[in-house]
Amino acid sequence: MGLTVSLDGSIDLTDMWATLSIRLGRPIFSANASKSAKSLKPSTLCVLLASVFFLLGVERIYTDRDMSSSPRADGERPHSKLEEALEIKSLRRIISAYLNYSDAAEEDVRRCERSFKQLPPSHKALLSHLPLKYQRLRRCISVNSFFILNVIQAFEPPLDMSQDIDICEHENLEDTGECIHSGTVADNQERNVSSGQRASTSGRTDPFETEQLGCREENDFTCKSPPKKTGNEEMRMESFCESVMGSWSVSSEASTGIHCSGAHDVKVINNNAGLSVCTANGNVNSQSSDWLGPSLQLNVPLVDVDKVRCIVRNIVRDWAAEGQGERDQCYKPILEELDRLFPARCKTRPPCCLVPGAGLGRLALEISCLGFVSQGNEFSYYMMICSSFILNHTHSAQEWTIYPWIHSNCNSLSENDQLRPVAFPDIHPASAGITEGFSMCGGDFVEVYSDASQEGYWDAVVTCFFLDTAHNIVEYIEIISRILKDGGIWINLGPLLYHFADAFGTEDEMSIELSLEDVKEVAFHYGFELEMEKTIETTYTANPRSMMQNRYFAAFWTMKKKQKA
Repeated sequence: MGLTVSLDGSIDLTDMWATLSIRLGRPIFSANASKSAKSLKPSTLCVLLASVFFLLGVERIYTDRDMSSSPRADGERPHSKLEEALEIKSLRRIISAYLNYSDAAEEDVRRCERSFKQLPPSHKALLSHLPLKYQRLRRCISVNSFFILNVIQAFEPPLDMSQDIDICEHENLEDTGECIHSGTVADNQERNVSSGQRASTSGRTDPFETEQLGCREENDFTCKSPPKKTGNEEMRMESFCESVMGSWSVSSEASTGIHCSGAHDVKVINNNAGLSVCTANGNVNSQSSDWLGPSLQLNVPLVDVDKVRCIVRNIVRDWAAEGQGERDQCYKPILEELDRLFPARCKTRPPCCLVPGAGLGRLALEISCLGFVSQGNEFSYYMMICSSFILNHTHSAQEWTIYPWIHSNCNSLSENDQLRPVAFPDIHPASAGITEGFSMCGGDFVEVYSDASQEGYWDAVVTCFFLDTAHNIVEYIEIISRILKDGGIWINLGPLLYHFADAFGTEDEMSIELSLEDVKEVAFHYGFELEMEKTIETTYTANPRSMMQNRYFAAFWTMKKKQKA
């Protein structure tokens, strides 16, 4: 079983349950992903390949995919109908979280307005500017929602999202005697949606569901339940072009021809035929996105919408000039260490560097620009959907504007600080000067890189705010050691804020929580030698103008894998 990427960008898969042929849609991603897709379980491979394809900015053509559960002659089982159905439902939930962003944010504003109305007249007179602030908040929400809509419209799902689902969970859930029916979604959420859990046929946490995003800053804007969508919901998205913003334009493959300036309005019409973007002059940019119709959307828990808000803050960290300070704290030391340890990088045979937990992809891209064949690995579909858009669908620097700080009314120095716009990306990814072979690989780190073909493949592994995302940190370190070449380099930066330490309601959720001293001892056991170690003070997706800053004293080290005797 193998995956080969030829020089012209075509991919040939041999002896595999799916036959796919893809053509690179962006010249910047002529990636060699062959080492990451061998000998994986079919269910993992489905998610991995689909993720790799859309993150590479490619056009995918699926042909004759066998979705039956009958075993193959080679002993492998194709992706079952149950597995695909559960993935579709889970991915619908993530898409719904993005699309519910506007409703949830609007409900927050209404909560503030209800509180204001309860004030006595004298207090209202003293705070007479607040109603205007609430209207400004709505305009900011509209701008954010317009960007989010473009992200979702540009997303090409790896599965047929428009199909009805009617599944009895008999393959692995026989004891429950329950069925999942998801032809219409209003009342069809699975048993564990509210808790963020669902049964996984592989026994491992699913990348669509219980995702531990890099949301380490506390979100202090209380969320309320968004109202249910109606059959023909029209969301008015006014372009916010007041003095703080001037005029702005949007140019993406999902919104070609839309230009907003002055007081023009943009409307996003959500109906049973799909989503369309309408300009003020009545021109319609229709999208063949039947899977975005309201009948296929979930009324998701607010914790899911908070993940979307987290993504908005991560955009600032990775792709805005305002996030340069955090990038200098976290990424710059890593890049300097790589540059020091690999001084004679050969352009014909550049060293290979893996970046697990790549998030929105900026660090992996910067490493590629340094002269490495860099591969980012990301588990979260929330992250992957957004990083795909930024990497593949942005046309110029400062193309987009968002308002990332509007969801917190606490610790603001001023109203203008809270409502300030942030332009991104600060660089155009396609023009950044990456090294050929840059790629993004979607999938669980343990499942993808435990494959035997990965052993001794990488010259360097960079983990930034990643180690504490593990259920079993010992397993992470063991895999890092295994996939590095003898003499390979492991650079780590981050805290030990174990993501599953407080996984309430999931009593069987494994979480191994070690001290820094124990972590290093485990690393020594697996053949690492400490080359350099220090502490770096940093923040994570912090608002630099907030009165509250959560700061980490992150461990920063370089370790080398010992040469075999």
